Amino acid sequence: MCCRRRSRNGNVPESLTGAFRAYLASTAFSGMAFAMQYLLISWLLVGVLLLPADQVGQLQAIMGLPGIALMLWGGASADRRDPRGLLVWVYGLSSIFPLFLVYADQINSLTVLTVGVWGMGMSIAASFTMPAQQAILNRVSGSNLQRGISASTAIGFLVQITGVGLAGQMDRFGLSTVLVLQAACLAIGALMIQRLPVVSLPPSAGRAQHSALHNIMEGLRATYRTKVIFHVLMINFVSSIFNAGAFMTVFPFIMKRVYDGDALMLAVMIAVFYAGGMISSLVMFALMPFKHPGRLFLIMQLSRVVVIFCLWFEPVWWLLVVVILAWGVNMGFTSTLARTVVQESAEPGYRGRVLSVFSLGMMGSAPIGALVLGWIIETFGTLNALLPAIGVSLVLCAYGVMYTGIWSYRSQPFASSTPT
Repeated sequence: MCCRRRSRNGNVPESLTGAFRAYLASTAFSGMAFAMQYLLISWLLVGVLLLPADQVGQLQAIMGLPGIALMLWGGASADRRDPRGLLVWVYGLSSIFPLFLVYADQINSLTVLTVGVWGMGMSIAASFTMPAQQAILNRVSGSNLQRGISASTAIGFLVQITGVGLAGQMDRFGLSTVLVLQAACLAIGALMIQRLPVVSLPPSAGRAQHSALHNIMEGLRATYRTKVIFHVLMINFVSSIFNAGAFMTVFPFIMKRVYDGDALMLAVMIAVFYAGGMISSLVMFALMPFKHPGRLFLIMQLSRVVVIFCLWFEPVWWLLVVVILAWGVNMGFTSTLARTVVQESAEPGYRGRVLSVFSLGMMGSAPIGALVLGWIIETFGTLNALLPAIGVSLVLCAYGVMYTGIWSYRSQPFASSTPT
């Protein structure tokens, strides 16, 4: 049948390539909006409201909590209903929050309260979009999941560069203009995802008869019983507290206090970081599939020590660019490889819920990192807040090699061959 013909690359059926393009377009525009969110919220707190680091950490934690609390519910929703329809609604409704902050800006009411409402609204939106996006990817990638993840990640980094570039122009074009663009990106993301066909859900016995809490607990049990998923998620969570936390909380203060930068400088350096992530995704796309993605995941934990150590030495400008680029490359490898292992190993009927646990670990680490690192900045100095990441990375690499099955994990395309 024509709908089952294979595309020129021999990997994905032609009927899926159109869906994959629509999926990439939707994630591109929505990803641009959420990339703008990171720079906007960081600079509004640090550079506009001029709050101290410990207070910024507390506010970032508060704004992230609603999304964290709803993340597992979002994963259960992605398994219980068509995730495409869920994304259409969430993208559409979340565009209201930037417009709310536009109104606050226009009436000169840009305060901690109004910024907090906008931040919490976007956090809630992310809690529903992340697991639904990841659950759909398995269906639109065909049998070539690793390269599908890598391609979507590369596109994600590209649009994130664009997003932070736009957000970095807030001093030139005005905050309201940037926020209107953020709302427009979310609306376009809703239109793009609507082009996907309705997703047929995998069988899951009793899905309709059980409560949301029961479905969430089933997802947690599915995560725990697949040990490689459990260990990857645990390592990724602990690592993110101090490593992703360093990027989210410490990095804006480094740009502001150490290098005396402005919003545009922060945007440029974030773009450099995301460019490193895009480079790593393109490299992985060319080299995939990996037989042992877990091994590379652990090696990247170790290599990050060198990157953070160089940043702690307060490098000169040109070396700073190189270090931030390398940091982005490292982050691109670790996040993509962790997601690859989880998506490959998750049971189909529980995939949305398992991926929501993965997303919860990444989002949940941010408030903890913000609180801890914000206190360290004000107590021990801005650059010294990078030091915990070095020790944590060393410990996690050793733990992953000696006490988990991550090092010996074999990717599904190689699972039937004899282990090496």
